[in-house]
Amino acid sequence: MIKKSIVTLFFIIIFINNFVCASEIPAALDENKLKSLQTKEGMSVNKPEFNTDEYAKKYKKVTKDGAVMQALELMQTENISKYSYRALMGNNLTEKPFKIEFKNIAEINQEYASFDAIGWKKKNTLYIYINEKHRNSPPEAIAALLAHEAIHQDEFNSLNEETYAWTLEAATWMKLSEKNPSVLKHSSSLVTREVMLKKLFEKGNYTNKYIKKAVYSNPGYKNLPTRSPGFEDENL
Repeated sequence: MIKKSIVTLFFIIIFINNFVCASEIPAALDENKLKSLQTKEGMSVNKPEFNTDEYAKKYKKVTKDGAVMQALELMQTENISKYSYRALMGNNLTEKPFKIEFKNIAEINQEYASFDAIGWKKKNTLYIYINEKHRNSPPEAIAALLAHEAIHQDEFNSLNEETYAWTLEAATWMKLSEKNPSVLKHSSSLVTREVMLKKLFEKGNYTNKYIKKAVYSNPGYKNLPTRSPGFEDENL
């Protein structure tokens, strides 16, 4: 069983619960609401050199993709994302590593075409498929998305769970982008998502106040229950 973890960010404490769920993640927010944050077309950030071969053995049970390996390495550098990192590596309800890859998600179901990622559970193995359009996103943004996805570890999901996962994603992005501000110049849609989540997090004084409102109003979550195992607390 996964022990409860407490992650401190500035003076705000976020509680990590025992049981979490696997589910799809629709596009975070309405694209029209993101236009004011969209970076200029053509601007990009060169990724630091990363030797995939050096980490292939370490992550062979999780991924074959160098971009994912680089994101995983970043997740180790911050306390806020270490829980998710350990979950991805096997410290989760299945006691097996997640399998992570970029994929044309529409091939699974056309309804998923606009999703940033989906989580899947098959024969006691957890899978994360990241929309292939994010392949060239900076590793900091991929790491933040994976911090979110690692929270989903079973068949159940809820508004409480998504609120927690989005908040963890925002906090992870905030810390990683502070370390490398150049990622804010990247024009990818995944960076746009992370910038918006960070703004909601800051607007709520580093609580989930406004993130929760975004989750509850997201049409992709309209059929979710309020609670799921490990996320029963109404105040989460």
